[in-house]
Amino acid sequence: MTPQPPNDRPGDDPDESPGDGRKDPFQEMLERLMGQGGMSPEDLQRAGVPMDPQAMSMMFQQIQSMMGGGASEGPVNWTLARDHARRIASADGDPSVTAAQRGAVQDAMRLAELWLSGHTEFGQTSISPQAWSRAEWIEATQDTWKEMTGPVAESVTKALTDALTQQLPPELSSMMGGASGMLAGAGGMLFGVQLGQAIGALSREVLCSTDIGLPLAEGRSALLPASIKEFGEGLDIPAQEIMLYIAVREAAHVRLFTANPWLRQHVLDLVRRFSAGIHIDMARIEEAARDIDPMDPSSMQEALSSGIFAPQQTPDQQVTLKRLETVLALVEGWVHVVTAASTANLPSAGALSETVRRRRASGGPAEHAFGSLVGLELRPRRLREAAEFWQYVGERRGVQDRDGLWDAPELLPTDEDLDDPAGFSERRGLLTASEDEVDAALQRLLSGGYGEPGGPGPDRGGPADGGPGRGSGEGGPQDGDASR
Repeated sequence: MTPQPPNDRPGDDPDESPGDGRKDPFQEMLERLMGQGGMSPEDLQRAGVPMDPQAMSMMFQQIQSMMGGGASEGPVNWTLARDHARRIASADGDPSVTAAQRGAVQDAMRLAELWLSGHTEFGQTSISPQAWSRAEWIEATQDTWKEMTGPVAESVTKALTDALTQQLPPELSSMMGGASGMLAGAGGMLFGVQLGQAIGALSREVLCSTDIGLPLAEGRSALLPASIKEFGEGLDIPAQEIMLYIAVREAAHVRLFTANPWLRQHVLDLVRRFSAGIHIDMARIEEAARDIDPMDPSSMQEALSSGIFAPQQTPDQQVTLKRLETVLALVEGWVHVVTAASTANLPSAGALSETVRRRRASGGPAEHAFGSLVGLELRPRRLREAAEFWQYVGERRGVQDRDGLWDAPELLPTDEDLDDPAGFSERRGLLTASEDEVDAALQRLLSGGYGEPGGPGPDRGGPADGGPGRGSGEGGPQDGDASR
């Protein structure tokens, strides 16, 4: 016997089967409702839908339940997003991590921690490294995705709901009590599908838990062995060296964020502040809603990824985005410098460093897809300048002073500092000065040196501008290019 479809309405003749070519009334109504032509009461009658008010009420309750199953989760159907992400992740297989892979990850992370010693002031954490499949990465990072995309999801879902509501004929809208509940569920469903698509695609690109510059799985650390293996294909570099290099980067990220707990929240706050100011292009939303066929996932993907955000950014957004990009570049630049120092004896370190730097600076297809969906790409656009800054400061003031700049957000370098590392301490004064510089400044002040014509002043002859000081000397290796 042909099984009955799950959405058969109460009272259908059990002998009538979908196999006779007749569409299920709920499916046909849903298609017409969200299709291009709208729907009228006559359409309902032709679809075999009873016009009795009580029957209509029961029908729409069923549809609302079907499409708004995730309404209690907020503006996005997060369950649908997670499930769709996992389907994308396993499209060509996502096997569980083997015991051998788990052992290789553990060995690589232990060695990475040893290599980091002496190259950063941030000590080893108590976090136990893990080996994840793509599905495990999705599960571990879901809470952070909710936090990052919440404001955008709410705006997009509301815009979709408004646009779809406007397409309903007045008669149908009245019968459905405004349709707000059902269409809000529809908007959450559509955005959830697209978000799941982006996160699932990202799971196929990331190599570790911090691969996009954020500890997406707070309090956890992991490598993805299968993805690392795919990343190494065609590089002509031993697999164990690739695994070890990625392990050092992961351990460096984890140490940085664990030692400075304010940093993760600072980045997420900037993301939320930017997202809260996003304006939705209503004309584009309405056009997308007309083009969406709910039975065709590709139409949803195309509609939501084709640019629904208003192109103009507010002044506050421009400032916030600049700060965010600078912080991301500082994180990535610091990890780049620390990893380079820690892997100096790894034969393939130079080649891997450049490969990873280019990969992070340009981003993969999934990162761009995610950016188009939420209106924000998490790109460290000034990665090279940030790395040069950390290298310059570390060579002239030492690892302790370099890493001390992560103590608070107001101590971090700005774009101006990335343009001119040599003038960093001069611009900051004693706020970021080393103990030696503070002692020297006090000594000059007490001896009246600041008032002597031609004598050393607070902005001359100090270590920050290339003068003699701790960890520096005249004609240092980077003096010639420090202004980049």
